[in-house]
Amino acid sequence: MDRAPPPVRRRTLLAAGAAALVACSTPAPPPPAAGPLRLRKIGEGTLPHRLAFQGTTVGGLSGLDFDPASGLWVALSDDRSELQPARFYTLRVEAVAGRAVFVQLLDAVTLRQAAGTPYPPRRAGGEVVDPEAVRLLPGGRGLLWTSEGDPRVNQDPGLREARLDGSHVRRFALPPVLRLARPGTGPRDNASFEGLALSPDGRDAWVAMEGPLQQDGDAPTLGDAEGACRFTLFDTVRGEAVRQIAYRPDPIPLRPRLPGGYADNGVSEILMLDEHRMLVLERAYAMGTGNSLRLYEIDTRGADDLLHEPRLRPGQFRVAAKTLVADFAHLGLARLDNTEAMCWGPRSPGGRRTLYFASDDNFNASQVTQFAAFEFLE
Repeated sequence: MDRAPPPVRRRTLLAAGAAALVACSTPAPPPPAAGPLRLRKIGEGTLPHRLAFQGTTVGGLSGLDFDPASGLWVALSDDRSELQPARFYTLRVEAVAGRAVFVQLLDAVTLRQAAGTPYPPRRAGGEVVDPEAVRLLPGGRGLLWTSEGDPRVNQDPGLREARLDGSHVRRFALPPVLRLARPGTGPRDNASFEGLALSPDGRDAWVAMEGPLQQDGDAPTLGDAEGACRFTLFDTVRGEAVRQIAYRPDPIPLRPRLPGGYADNGVSEILMLDEHRMLVLERAYAMGTGNSLRLYEIDTRGADDLLHEPRLRPGQFRVAAKTLVADFAHLGLARLDNTEAMCWGPRSPGGRRTLYFASDDNFNASQVTQFAAFEFLE
C-alpha cells in the first residue's frame, strides 16, 4: 500500500516551480581566512533515489561512521518512522581515487525502544524520535545515536545507546537546559541534537546543537551570526553531561533567489580530530540558490564551561574560536547538497587519514544521496 510522503522539512529543496530557480545563485560572502587547503578529493558517488532495500526506503542519511577494527560502516536514516520504522544500515564503502565512491548496502537494522518494539510515527503517539547522528563504540560494543526529538508532541531530544542489532541499552540523562521546559526556552523544533563525536578512547561523547536554544538568541541571519549553539560533553560510562561549550555558526552565507525566501545555516555534524580538537561542519541552504558547506576546526579547551548557565548572555562567555578547514565550493564536487554525515574512513594508500561525507536527500526527488571521500591533510 502506498504511503503519503513525509512532511516537507525546512531544509528540503523546493520541488516543481521553485526547483527551476536553482540555476541562478547569489555569490556567498567570503568565509573566514583559511590556511593551506586541507582536503584533497578522492572521489564521490550517489545512491538511487528512494532505493528499496530489505523492505525499507533508503534515504535521509544523516549519520555515518566507520570502525577500522572490524571494517564495519553504519549509516543512520532520519526517517521518523513515517515511511518505515527508525533504522540504520550497515554497508560497505570503497573510494577509488580519481573514479568514485562505491556503496554496497548489507543490512537494514530497526532501532528499538526499551520494550523491544520499533519507535512509532508521530500519528501513533508514544516515544517519537528523529534520528540524526551515529557513532560506533570501540570494541564492537554497539553504537550511540541522537534524536532531535519533537517539541510538537513534547518529546525531548536524546542521546541513546543501542546494540548492533538495534536493541535499546540506555538513554543518557539530559541537563535541564536541553530539555523542553516552558514556552520560549529549550531547543527549537528541528534544530537540536544534530551532531555527535566520540573521543578517541570512546570515554566521552560530544553532542552538538544545530542551532541556539530559544533563550540563547536568534538563529543566524544573512547579516549576523546571532546566537551560539551549545556543544555538550557526556561521560559515556556515567551516562551524564559533564561540560558544555558554545560555538557560533556563520551568518547565512547564501542569499535566496527571491527576496524574502527561506534561508538558514547551522551545525550539521562534528568529529573529533584528537582528544580536544574537533571538526565542525556547517551546512546552509537558501531557497532557489542551493547549499553551502564549510568545515571548521576548533579546540574545545578554548571555550568556557556553560553547563550550568540557563541563558547565554552576549559578551559574558567565550565561544570556541574556529579556523576554516575547507569551503566545499572549492573541492570539485559535482554538486553540494544537504550534507549531514561525516566520519573518518580507512587510511589512504599513502597513510593519510580520510574523511567521508554523506548527504541527506530528505526523501525528495530534487535532492541526492551523495557520498564523498577526501584525504585529510594535517
